Amino acid sequence: MNGKLLTPFQRQLLLKKLAEDIPELYRQRISIMLLADEGKSQREICRTLGCCSATARHWIHIARSGKAHEWETSPVGRPKAINEEYIARLEELVNHHPHDYGYGFRRWTANWLSKHLAKEFGLQLSECHIKRLLKQMGLSTKGKSETASENTHEGVTCQISITDITGKSRGNTNVFVPIQLLKFHKN
Repeated sequence: MNGKLLTPFQRQLLLKKLAEDIPELYRQRISIMLLADEGKSQREICRTLGCCSATARHWIHIARSGKAHEWETSPVGRPKAINEEYIARLEELVNHHPHDYGYGFRRWTANWLSKHLAKEFGLQLSECHIKRLLKQMGLSTKGKSETASENTHEGVTCQISITDITGKSRGNTNVFVPIQLLKFHKN
């Protein structure tokens, strides 16, 4: 059978590999290219194999570009962005004061952890990803309950930032004033 995208050598190689015991994701790649070679559309391939359109589109492109025989060179799945060293460093940072690393703030935030680790590892994760990692480790960037209870009322932070809105600079005019929020009840 003459296919539309693959050379006879590529088709024979893929069929031979498909008959072997290989991981399911490799099997899916090969099947996508073979079905595309038979003239199946991306939609038909997705429906038949239960794969997403991006995956089908990628492997159809590989087949069209004549690189079907290189199906095994691409790693399976998303590359792992973090390793054990990264996790250990994250835990170390959270368990130390930001002042120890030259920062002027009192408490780590996911944003600052991400920025700091990006400098060290060359890999910046989103705040959500940092928070997810911390949660998996049983850690958090949230403050201790005693400091939180001093300046909160029913879960609302009770601080106001007072700044100079005229635009005239008078040094550090940012002042945080703790206030107490009161709940008024109608009688």
